[in-house]
Amino acid sequence: MTQANELRRLLQGGRIIAAPGAPDSLSARLVQRAGFEAIYMTGFGATATRLGTPDIGLLTQTEMTEHARNMTRAVSIPVIADADTGYGGPSNIHRTMREYVQAGVAAIHLEDQVAPKRCGQMAGVKLMGREESALRLKAAISARGEDDLVIIGRTDALQAEGIDEALYRAKLYQDAGIDLVFIDGIKRIADVETVARELAGPKVVSIVDGNETTALKTADLQEMGFSVVFYALTALLSATRAMEDAFAQLRATGAPEGGPAKHSYAEFCEMVDLGFHQKLDESYGQ
Repeated sequence: MTQANELRRLLQGGRIIAAPGAPDSLSARLVQRAGFEAIYMTGFGATATRLGTPDIGLLTQTEMTEHARNMTRAVSIPVIADADTGYGGPSNIHRTMREYVQAGVAAIHLEDQVAPKRCGQMAGVKLMGREESALRLKAAISARGEDDLVIIGRTDALQAEGIDEALYRAKLYQDAGIDLVFIDGIKRIADVETVARELAGPKVVSIVDGNETTALKTADLQEMGFSVVFYALTALLSATRAMEDAFAQLRATGAPEGGPAKHSYAEFCEMVDLGFHQKLDESYGQ
């Protein structure tokens, strides 16, 4: 069974799918070890870990699909990947879909921003036209062909033009034939409630640390009717704070003792499956 097959099975089960954001393959392993059923490959996190820069469209299609391929190889649960705007025109979108299928991801989302794109939580988002955006999603559906890749249509209209335009675009994208719809950039509980009330069908919500929406529990979102929830930045922001604190403590004291809690060396080796590779070497090495 492919990751896409498994994600479709989960979606048909009627329970909300919680997909924490993983900025890299190591954090993807940790999501799986924690018992979650899916992983969100966050473009924000991928850009931060690969380039050390903000999420403003700096990673290319090949960099993002390579990142996705490495992540799907590291885990066995479905990976839902950020595909930005598709990286160009219809032919670029076609190639993007085929590359993500070959990378083994379960789903991708395509957004309706124009370049230079922005993280959905940032100001300054500018949108493509409604009809152009819908046509681009139809191009993605055509490029998927007979594969099971789940396609999520994302709109960033909430930040740029308000909730009414976001809802209009979301419904238009549903009519284009996508599997799920995603209104990004939500910061207020009232907007989560409006989307839940006004938008029928399978839908995604993203809960971003630092916003009031973090007061909503996964069970609350399921009751509202959401199919998938992303916790896009929880792991990344927790990890960078822990690393910064560890470096500050090391700089101040000149010793690694103290500071934030750490895995042991043995625990880390188990996390990255060192034992599997040691057995290979014992069996087939010189």
